[in-house]
Amino acid sequence: MIEITSSAQAYLLDLLNKQEEEGVSIRIHTTDGGTPNAETCIAYCRPGEEKDGDEYVEYEGFNAWIDAKSQPFLVDALVDYGEDRMGGQLTIKAPNAKVPQVSDDSSIEEKINYVLHSEINPGLAAHGGMVNLVEVVEEVAVLQFGGGCQGCGMVDTTLKEGVEKTLLESLPQLKGVRDATDHTVTEHAYF
Repeated sequence: MIEITSSAQAYLLDLLNKQEEEGVSIRIHTTDGGTPNAETCIAYCRPGEEKDGDEYVEYEGFNAWIDAKSQPFLVDALVDYGEDRMGGQLTIKAPNAKVPQVSDDSSIEEKINYVLHSEINPGLAAHGGMVNLVEVVEEVAVLQFGGGCQGCGMVDTTLKEGVEKTLLESLPQLKGVRDATDHTVTEHAYF
């Protein structure tokens, strides 16, 4: 699934050996997988911090946990380390991180994020705005606007006529949307 080159393994092992706690491993995961905002991350994983469903992988000298929800986005990922004049750099290339992985079996959160990032945010970006899912509460999507949408005088229209309408058409199991944004901050507002 994930290839970690020998130079990257040596670098990670050196970092792990500097940890004061015994048994620290690494955990690899994505945030916003399947969206244009996807990022792939490597973090320390102390004993007990691994999650149910994580895949356990043994490397020479250390162990890794691969986040269960991130696994489809980490197929063919490559972790490498290259030395340079400044010391070196760990790089992660995950060609499938931004590829939508939405199916009928996907969670409501994954489906909402897919619609937000593939259909709604490209239009909001024209005004320097964006919207993200905070959580789903009793079939209501709680959203947070940012950029030019935060504090914009037209946000109510955007929410009801644009975002909510699109989400309800795409995901009939939703009952509605709610805005959790603090619109008193108007520094970047479009209107």
